Formats: sequence, structure tokens, C-alpha cells
Amino acid sequence: MNKKLGYSIAFVLALGAPFVGYPVLLMKLLCFALFACAFNLLIGFTGLLSFGHAAFFGAAGYFAGNALKNWGLPFELSLLVGVLAGAAIGLVMGGLAIRRQGIYFSMITLALAQMVYFAALRFTDFTGGEDGLQGVPRGKLLGVLDLGSDLTMYYVVLGIFIAGFALIMRTVHSPFGQVLKAIKANEPRAVSLGYDVDKYKLAAFVLSGSLAALAGATKSIVLGFETLTDVHWAMSGLVILMTLVGGMGTLVGPIIGAILIISLENKLGDFGTMMAGATGIEWFSTLGEAVSLVIGFIFVACVLLFRKGLVGEFLVLQGKWRKQA
Repeated sequence: MNKKLGYSIAFVLALGAPFVGYPVLLMKLLCFALFACAFNLLIGFTGLLSFGHAAFFGAAGYFAGNALKNWGLPFELSLLVGVLAGAAIGLVMGGLAIRRQGIYFSMITLALAQMVYFAALRFTDFTGGEDGLQGVPRGKLLGVLDLGSDLTMYYVVLGIFIAGFALIMRTVHSPFGQVLKAIKANEPRAVSLGYDVDKYKLAAFVLSGSLAALAGATKSIVLGFETLTDVHWAMSGLVILMTLVGGMGTLVGPIIGAILIISLENKLGDFGTMMAGATGIEWFSTLGEAVSLVIGFIFVACVLLFRKGLVGEFLVLQGKWRKQA
């Protein structure tokens, strides 16, 4: 299928989605899809595995939430505050982490992200501690459009997602993105060609963190609260899972992975209840309590059967079909 046609169909489906599905869940899917795409920019196109992306996602939610609730800033500036917070954390974290490679890089990002988590746990006046930051208002877009309506808010979130995805796509296909791909493929060769590899990796890290922060800030405003869950290391693991299941190094793969994982987390219990009622087998009603087990099974299946992720394997098959044709 032509890419432009595929994106056009997806856009039309997205426009009509809130009239069929629950808008808040759809907005949550869009936020996590953007989060996964931001992470994929780092691991899929630069080759850097970060275990600390929850720091950007969660910290931005706290900053944006406080900006709206306590500082009286409008919606747009609150989002900007969240993004700038993520960029600042990314600059510090990336500046320290890119000095190392491989597992050492990953462990440093994890350690620094856990410092952000413990800071969120300790500074209760800012974060609410274990109770979280509650009662975050949505505000108004440009001071005019009331975002209290789920339908209105959905289209704003859709616009944010499209803008973020377009930025990632433009980055990947730009000369800057080509250098990132070269670094991933063969870093010593990129160095020999005269590129300042550390600067490129730091720029990619900050950009990825900023986009993850945009997703986190948007999510906190959509749901009206921010909790420690979003800055915990498990959130970093979740976005890694989304990217691997969907297809690392593909543009659409992380979106598919995010939709699959978040849908399972939110709808598996309802599916189990429906199956229990239809079949009379009570075991199905316990599916909602086994979300982690089901997601773990999907991850193992992807590692064993779909090593390139769902979209990655589809692209491989598509290439084979074209050769045979």
C-alpha cells in the first residue's frame, strides 16, 4: 500500500474514532503512541537503549499539571513548561550517559531516572507524593476553546500527536537523521567521517526526551492527575515493550505496539467477563487480573516468532512478495 494512502486512511479513522470509542481511552492511546515513537527515535534510529524515559514522561506531567493548577498558566504554556522540563532533564541525563556505551549507557539512564522517581516521592508539595497530583484542569485552548469537553480535547490531542509524529518523521528523513542511522549502523565509521558523534547522540537524546515529555504532559492534562507510576522504572520497561512488539526502527511500529499494550491493559478484563458470560467458564473472568502474564506471553512470542516486531515482520514479508511478483 502507498504510504500516503495508508496515512490518509489512518487519519480518517482517527477523525471518526471518538464517535465509536471512548474518547478518554483514545486520548490515552495517542499519548502512549507518541511516547513510544519518541523512544523509538532513540533506540530504533540511533541505537541507544534508554531505561530512563519514564523520567521525561512523568516529570513533564508534574510540571504541566502544576503550571495549570497552581501557577495559573494557560494550556499552551503549561505544555511548553512540561516539554522544557523534559528537555532539561534529557540534557543533564544525556550529557552524563553518552560518555558510556552499551549496557553502561542503559544502566546510567536507569539510575538517573530512579533519582527523578525518588525526588518525586520526596517533594510532596510539588508532586503530591504517593497521593499524586490531583485535580489538574484542562483549561482553554488559546484562551477561547473550552477543553472540558472530551470530544474537543480529543481533537487537540490528535493534533499534538500528528505534530509530534510529523517531527519524528521529518527528523528521520533529514540529513541529521541519516547521521543518526549511520551512528547506529557503525559508530566508528561515523567518527572516521568526521562527525562529532557525541553531539549527535546528545541532540537525539534531548529531542527524544522532549517528545516523551510532550506525551507525558498531554496525558496528565487529559486525565487530570499525575502519579508516581509515570516516573517509575516499570514505565520505562513498558515503553520498551511497546516499541519491540510493534517494530523497533519502523515509524508505525511503536504506534501499533502502544495501541496493543494499552488496549490490553484497559480492555482485557472486559473481554474476559464477556467470554465468561458467553462460555460459562469462570476462568475467563480472571483474565483482567492476569494482564501482566498476557503481556509477558506476547513479549515472549514476539521475541521468538517476530523478532523485528509486528510491523517489521510485515515489511519483510511484503518485500518477499514484491520480489516473487
